Amino acid sequence: MKPPAIPLEKITALPEVYRFTVPEDYRDAMGHMNMRWYLAIFDEAGIPLFNRFGLTLDYYAQHHAGGFDLEHHIHYLNEVRIGDTLSIRARLLGRSAKRLHYLLFMLNETRGLLSSVFECVNSYADLNVRRTAPYPPEIATSIDALLAEHRALDWDAPACGVMSA
Repeated sequence: MKPPAIPLEKITALPEVYRFTVPEDYRDAMGHMNMRWYLAIFDEAGIPLFNRFGLTLDYYAQHHAGGFDLEHHIHYLNEVRIGDTLSIRARLLGRSAKRLHYLLFMLNETRGLLSSVFECVNSYADLNVRRTAPYPPEIATSIDALLAEHRALDWDAPACGVMSA
């Protein structure tokens, strides 16, 4: 995937869900951040994203619920180096009764570049039976509010085209 032709100011207008400065121990033999850390950073960014919908660790514990990633793709677009500050921005693409399709954009604030795009389909889960389950109404309403904002954006999301909620 070549970098999407989206002006950075359009991406920076999305909600920031995570900020991170790359530590020395993320360095690999090439002298930049090793690819395994991209998924770790995107995983950490998922926590505050889902918190926005009310899916907090407390909520999950109280309702014996959770989430399962069903599929994800990571596109590596521009190198990330040790000491770079990263900002993760989120854009929702779609939702079904049980699933959420979204993108996370890794912006390299230090270099002014889009470094990576993470595309994911995640499901709500009932951990009593360890199966996917419909989102509770209050959570679905919260997701739908942000989804409506993101569907109104004036730029196409760089989705792969094979994933959907």
